[in-house]
Amino acid sequence: MNIILVSGKLSKARTLTLTVPHFLFAAVLTFGIVVVSAVALQYLTLRYASAFNIPLLNSLITSVQRDQNEKTQSYMHDNLNALAIKLGQMQAQLLRLNTLGERLAKGAGFKPQDFMFDQPPGQGGAQSTLPTYDLSLGELGHQVDLLTKQVNARTEQLGILDTLMIADNAKKKLRPSLLPVNGGWYSSNFGWRIDPFSGSRAFHEGMDFMAQVGTAAHTAAGGVVIFSDWHPQYGNMIEVDHGNGLVTRYAHLLSRQVKVGDVVMSGEKIGQVGNTGRSTGAHLHFEVRQNGAPLNPEHFLHLPG
Repeated sequence: MNIILVSGKLSKARTLTLTVPHFLFAAVLTFGIVVVSAVALQYLTLRYASAFNIPLLNSLITSVQRDQNEKTQSYMHDNLNALAIKLGQMQAQLLRLNTLGERLAKGAGFKPQDFMFDQPPGQGGAQSTLPTYDLSLGELGHQVDLLTKQVNARTEQLGILDTLMIADNAKKKLRPSLLPVNGGWYSSNFGWRIDPFSGSRAFHEGMDFMAQVGTAAHTAAGGVVIFSDWHPQYGNMIEVDHGNGLVTRYAHLLSRQVKVGDVVMSGEKIGQVGNTGRSTGAHLHFEVRQNGAPLNPEHFLHLPG
């Protein structure tokens, strides 16, 4: 585009040529002026709105501030609700931890009151000389998340420990440790001895407990009865399976009070001491076998002294 300038002061007319770059520059300059003016106007309006005391303007500013406050309050409310939910979950986890702690302490032989699970841990110390600061909402949420993960990890670890202790206690209850006869004394130990019938040296595969005929015979541990019948050498005999191939045998009984398949508890009466089978007098012959092989009962029973 060409623009011709004509003036009486000029000896001849002048021509100005406007190209595309000139128009672009003018447009950018105009846009910049408009933006700067709008920002300046908005700043002046917000800065001196109260001084102007224009009802419409004041109403507009109040509406904007109200919307911002509502958004801020909604954000805070949502975050506080999320923190409240996490705190509720942590309280439930802590109750479970307290229960687990009391059970584990009791199982380990400690008194639960020594740990005071129902009271907060004692803490203290001198006031820090370093500057302190308040946690922000984001930092508080991060700390709660971290503590939640730690509580979950401890709960899982204590749960595993609790399971192992329960399994260990179950194994102990199935371990033949109780004396099969109360008040009886053992007249023959496990091992090599002189056979009372043949006079030859023979291996005795159990222990003999002297007792009067009719004395109660008890299980050394809980288990399942796998044999309850007459045996040509052991007379009336009962065998109890305690799991893992461990079996106890009760022989020369006067009577049997359990049958095959019965579940018996530790110390339960299963028969009476007698003098049946290959026996020289009233006593209870007791054996412990692992996968069929005889073991020394002294390694299992809690013998007096």
